[in-house]
Amino acid sequence: MSKTSRKLKLFAATFLVLAAYPTFVLGTVYAHWFSANLPGGRNGPADAYRHTLASATVAYTTSPRLVALVTHVMERDGQGSDMRAMDAHNNRIGAQIGATAPSWNEMQARVRAAIDAGQVQATDANKITWLPRERWLDRLY
Repeated sequence: MSKTSRKLKLFAATFLVLAAYPTFVLGTVYAHWFSANLPGGRNGPADAYRHTLASATVAYTTSPRLVALVTHVMERDGQGSDMRAMDAHNNRIGAQIGATAPSWNEMQARVRAAIDAGQVQATDANKITWLPRERWLDRLY
């Protein structure tokens, strides 16, 4: 086998491994999200659930530092809009839940309990938040 062929195979294997983790996270999050039957796919409780569960999943399976990095890049640490602020806020709560949950099932239950206790424009750092009803969209985009 040539040196170029080995490098290509190593690159392909690395790509597959790196792609597998986001696929796992998105697959598990969306499987739960679709069955949650929450309103407000964008800016509402369903959006908050998706962000919180994804962040909890990443923190549980890797590290809350990875959630902080992704939040910094994707949500600009909550700067620039109330939607980004909501997402960053919920990501931080999800990371905390994932980092402290003793089991996979407990992590999921804690996320759902946090959503059930959430509210519109919560300012408490430990309470899930979403935007007012008139800002909700039932689609993801």
